[in-house]
Amino acid sequence: MTGAEDFVEKEVIQELWSGYGKIKRLKMIGGSWESIIIKLISAPKRNQHPRGWNSEIGHQRKLKSYEVERIWYEKYSARSPVRIPKFLGATESENETLLLLEDLDAAGYPLRKNGLNETELKACIAWLAKFHARFLGQQTEGLWPKGSYWHLETRPQELEALEDRDLKAAAPLIDQKLDSAQYQTLIHGDAKLANFCFAPDGKVAALDFQYVGGGCGMKDLAYFVGSCLTEEECERLEEAILETYFEVLQAALKKPNARLEEEWRALYPFAWADFHRFLKGWSPGHWKINSYSERLCSQVIKKLNNES
Repeated sequence: MTGAEDFVEKEVIQELWSGYGKIKRLKMIGGSWESIIIKLISAPKRNQHPRGWNSEIGHQRKLKSYEVERIWYEKYSARSPVRIPKFLGATESENETLLLLEDLDAAGYPLRKNGLNETELKACIAWLAKFHARFLGQQTEGLWPKGSYWHLETRPQELEALEDRDLKAAAPLIDQKLDSAQYQTLIHGDAKLANFCFAPDGKVAALDFQYVGGGCGMKDLAYFVGSCLTEEECERLEEAILETYFEVLQAALKKPNARLEEEWRALYPFAWADFHRFLKGWSPGHWKINSYSERLCSQVIKKLNNES
């Protein structure tokens, strides 16, 4: 797969969530690559969720997510218009899956950010917009029919735990609103800041495609913005964020589509409310639960009530 004569393990980059394996960097001896990344997926004997959400539903969701990621790299990744790790190969056994990927650090994207300046923020938003434009209308064969790790069908326990009665009642309608959008694309599904890698010149790449699948592009955008901006910044920059996104999206489409933009702009608050519903059930004290999210949720619930 790599042409290397041998390899030396350099480091364990991180443990996978809930003990499902490891991501390692290997130094290659011979071949075309100085170093590569391997993602070793091996289901634990016991679920070890850090927040106590241990269930068969969660276990099966995680297993499915790694299968989806493998299929993404094998069958879809070569069509990506934006920078992602090159796929070098995969092996599977009864209990393990091994993904071999390009090392983005060695490829010139060694920087990770805890916060973003305006240029970096726009670069990430542009990455999402170009990704969504490329895969607009794409079938989801082998991927999640509905992308994202928080969508309602896979999170019944978190919905049951949700104490916000108005949001709990509105959850199926919010989900339906996003699902029934005329324009659907492939979404990354976990487009948080931690999954973006930066080059010194400001270029950006993204990784971690476990939850890629069908959906409205606003789900990625809202989730990304919430992962890296304060509530004050979300409020102040909302229109600028949407302007940047749709300017890049329209430029990346084969021809501009005003109806798509009108539909997705209207769904931005619904995408926020959808993730907010998951978060309030999963971790009621989470730092991402703030007045901006609550305001958008109230706005969405009021709109739904007026429509009924």
